[in-house]
Amino acid sequence: MSYIKIVIRWVIVILLQLLLFNNLQMYGLCQPQVYVMLLLMIPITYPHWADMLIGFAVGLMMDVLCNSIGVHTAACVLLMFVRKPLIAYLVQDHERLNGEINWLTISREAFMTYTITLVVLNQVSVSMLSAWGFQHFGLTLLQIIISSALSFALILAYNVVIITKINNK
Repeated sequence: MSYIKIVIRWVIVILLQLLLFNNLQMYGLCQPQVYVMLLLMIPITYPHWADMLIGFAVGLMMDVLCNSIGVHTAACVLLMFVRKPLIAYLVQDHERLNGEINWLTISREAFMTYTITLVVLNQVSVSMLSAWGFQHFGLTLLQIIISSALSFALILAYNVVIITKINNK
């Protein structure tokens, strides 16, 4: 995929996150983090330090744009730290992966496990850092479950519809 298409995709996803998904409120219980999809799809061929730097930059950008103090930065850096070992665990021939990671480049089961694990990890990090305590743990847990499910569904829908359509052309 050309760099121009990648940049356009990143701009569109960030704008959707800021303008649509950050304003999606169901009694304060749902805030899907769809921008995480950008980090999940980064090619595995990048060095680990580059992954961490990209995670830091994306998290910092989201913190600045969402007016949250370090919450997204910490969550994105944690996600990028766990990402490569998780890929190595789930994908047997991960050395052959040279493009972005999506629905078509790894097995369906590995993709589902990979996406669910990292989306939940990111959502737990963001929610727990935002709550900054355990006073309303039940409410925070419900928010994590609902937001993770919606984030996963949106990321999966993107992969099934858009990625499959692009590759069938």
